[in-house]
Amino acid sequence: MLKSMSLEGKTAIVTGAGKGIGRAIAIAMAEAGANVMLVARTAADLEQVQAEIGNGRTSFVAADITMREEIRNAVDKTVETFGGLDILVNNAGMNIRSKLEEASDEEWHKIMDTNTHSVFMFSQEAAKQMNAGSSIVNISSVGGERALKTGVVYAASKAAIIQMTRVMAMEWGPKNIRVNAVGPWYFSTPLTEKILADEDYLASILAVTPMKRVGELPEVSTPVVFLASDAASYITGQTLFVDGGMSIHGFS
Repeated sequence: MLKSMSLEGKTAIVTGAGKGIGRAIAIAMAEAGANVMLVARTAADLEQVQAEIGNGRTSFVAADITMREEIRNAVDKTVETFGGLDILVNNAGMNIRSKLEEASDEEWHKIMDTNTHSVFMFSQEAAKQMNAGSSIVNISSVGGERALKTGVVYAASKAAIIQMTRVMAMEWGPKNIRVNAVGPWYFSTPLTEKILADEDYLASILAVTPMKRVGELPEVSTPVVFLASDAASYITGQTLFVDGGMSIHGFS
């Protein structure tokens, strides 16, 4: 019998929950029955998401996920508010679109701190307080698996997440904490709106996407719920590419 994808009775933290994919994941987690702690830098964005969910089982922490003390505070507040922690979604991330010869050391550190070091720190702090049978889902990218036209720092940060996911799964498997990742391609979000409005660039995306379209947000949030749920109870250390088939092709 298929195990339930219900998250009823579970508590989740979703980082980068104020906008885009993180917002969609937070809403999907709440719809699946979870208590959800929303984490992002901007309190106003989190208040808006909390109001949109509107079921009384959400809270939020405005935090800089590159700072360990703020991460620890977010985990502590989650446990204090909801009585435990079962799910962590490391979604927060960013990119600076620079050509390789123009990318600075400052850009390297900013991207790596936000995309990769935050996953390391948040997973560490969360695992200390997670219940048995818990799940971590890290948001990587097809850019961590396939070469893109540019963006070497972003690609390195997302590739690191894939390998971190494997090693975390190995180490925490005996503790009954599963760790998986999701690797999205292009989705319709406020952050991609300008890029996707460029008809030539959109055409280049669709040319390497077998399904010939960009993704819609429920198509990435639902797989995250699946990996976090008991329906995926024997899946760990894996990266699920949610990309319309792009990762079987590449982007050259």
